[in-house]
Amino acid sequence: MAGKTIKPTSGSEVRPANAPDVPTSSSNDIAAFVAKARAMSPHRAGARGRLVFALDATMSRQPTWDLACTLQADMFREAGALGSLDIRLVYYRGFNECRASGWISDSAQLARLMSKIDCQGGNTQIGKVLSETRREAVAAGVRALVFVGDAMEESADALCASAGELGLLKVPVFMFQEGADATAEQTFREIARLTGGAWCRFDPGAAAQLRELLRAAAAYAAGGREALLQLAKTTSGAAKLIGQMK
Repeated sequence: MAGKTIKPTSGSEVRPANAPDVPTSSSNDIAAFVAKARAMSPHRAGARGRLVFALDATMSRQPTWDLACTLQADMFREAGALGSLDIRLVYYRGFNECRASGWISDSAQLARLMSKIDCQGGNTQIGKVLSETRREAVAAGVRALVFVGDAMEESADALCASAGELGLLKVPVFMFQEGADATAEQTFREIARLTGGAWCRFDPGAAAQLRELLRAAAAYAAGGREALLQLAKTTSGAAKLIGQMK
């Protein structure tokens, strides 16, 4: 897949996510999109849970990408016991490439899509992930963003400004950090705090740790805070998230 544009397939089109990293919204703009997002809140009765699943797909991430590809089915299974879940895959890699899929409601379909993507060298583009999530939250409603990565090479202030807008939209961000990079941790923690989400670290290649975190995020996306509270009674991953969320 290196160097190739992914061709659209039914229900899983992958398109460039080229929103600017730094928001330039006026106070009136912010008020307008907050009002619109609340009017079409994904938390309303009968709404499908919507989760943006974002991954760093730069070169160092191939083992974790493969692991996430295997574990993503657990998110659908966890959500299935509570209601329904649609997932939008967002990833960045290479030179300024950031792409987003359509909404996917089937784990096999998401697995097929992820299997076509390989990791490529490049810098982080977390700002585009946050901007894409903000855009989708206003357009269609988003219940949560999950980000899995190990580094941060952007302006922390710009990322926090974008995170603040997601906080206004009531979209918590779950920042799952692989490894112990101190710069990444500081910014990831702040993004989580500003959005009412949570930050958690998992060890490289730790399938059990990441599985619990992804299951917990899916439970929240499908069933809200109550579902996460119930799961926290039996799993440490959910307990870690609920312990940080506002």
